[in-house]
Amino acid sequence: MPNDFPSHASDPQNAVIIGGGVIGLATAIALQRREIPTILIDSPPLAPAASWGNAGHIAIEQIEPLASRATIRSMPRRLFWRGGALSLPLRDIAAWLPFALRLVVATRPVRFARGCAALSDAMGDAMGAWRRILSGIGAADLLIEDGHYIMWESAASAAQGRARWAAADTGCASMRDATADELERLATLTSAPVAGAVHIAGSGQIADLDALGAAMRAGFDAAGGIRIEARIDRLVVEDGRAIAIAADGARYAADAMIVAGGAASGPLLEMIGHRVPIIAERGYHIQSAETGWPRDMPPVVFEDRSMIVTRFRSGLRAASFVEFGRSASPADPRKWARLRRHVAALGLSFALPGAEWMGARPTLPDYLPAIGQSGRAANLYYAFGHQHLGLTLAPTTGDAIAALVAGEAPPFDLAPFDLNRFGA
Repeated sequence: MPNDFPSHASDPQNAVIIGGGVIGLATAIALQRREIPTILIDSPPLAPAASWGNAGHIAIEQIEPLASRATIRSMPRRLFWRGGALSLPLRDIAAWLPFALRLVVATRPVRFARGCAALSDAMGDAMGAWRRILSGIGAADLLIEDGHYIMWESAASAAQGRARWAAADTGCASMRDATADELERLATLTSAPVAGAVHIAGSGQIADLDALGAAMRAGFDAAGGIRIEARIDRLVVEDGRAIAIAADGARYAADAMIVAGGAASGPLLEMIGHRVPIIAERGYHIQSAETGWPRDMPPVVFEDRSMIVTRFRSGLRAASFVEFGRSASPADPRKWARLRRHVAALGLSFALPGAEWMGARPTLPDYLPAIGQSGRAANLYYAFGHQHLGLTLAPTTGDAIAALVAGEAPPFDLAPFDLNRFGA
């Protein structure tokens, strides 16, 4: 199997993608659709990727970057030791303290407003892009477009939470109060009081993330794509073009070299001079294969507990936590223990203890992804750093990178997502 493509800078004939998560797969499918032969290189999995361990929520309502003054003000009450979802492990202070300082700078009102505009533009056709990619690979049934619920357990938190969402910019999504029938149905799911709830229309979910991964890989294979399992250790630039070098010494070159490796993308790009202040923002979930939770119930956010519960075909998943640190740091079992306490306190139909998962969201301090073409090598592109929006933005990101490679106009403005914003 060849692992070194010829180069045609003005007429791309081939591509190599580093990273086999949902962003890499969506990009690979978009390139194959343009008849650009593509090799997808995925690292041997040390743990399931964040692409497949998230809540399955297509969050088109989240156009306000989490790098905001409101987030900063809420951080003290959201700390893990105070019962919240935000964890800042002391062992990883060297990683998260510089990141936190950059995040604070990124919350300036002008930058926040620009970030909202950028995410709104990028997410404008997110659901349409998911319809197209899933239809193209014969998996349209994996997309569910029933919105989701946000629920509160006390009158005070319901009033405060509803006011926050009413004031938020939710882009193409819309909010309304849950109807009496909806409140009654939500009450059947939990033994906790349902003091209030809203329904967000326009969002969606993936019916099963493992099935999504399998369908995307099969779709890429059927289109003639080649998948390789290898760990890329470094990028080098030779004669103005990027070459990827694997741990076993194999060299991969192509007209288009695309870095879509999540949190691992930063170290690769820093090797050739980019500045990439990325952090592993880790989340946790537990999942039960045995559940009586209705199959047609959209995701439910228990906002008082910073937890989202999603019914997949494979079972019921409860997910939470924002833990800033390093990808390689050991998991914190206290997070899974707290999820189990929440599930038990809520009386959910969930066979405890449930299967455990922890994974790293790739997050940049302004909470915008990095999508674009590098100025360090003529053939180098990147797509990573999507924080909580990787699943949401995967097809549109794939379309944008494929358009760049093919010399077409991308579907949204990529200037706000250029790595040069960090001084690269």
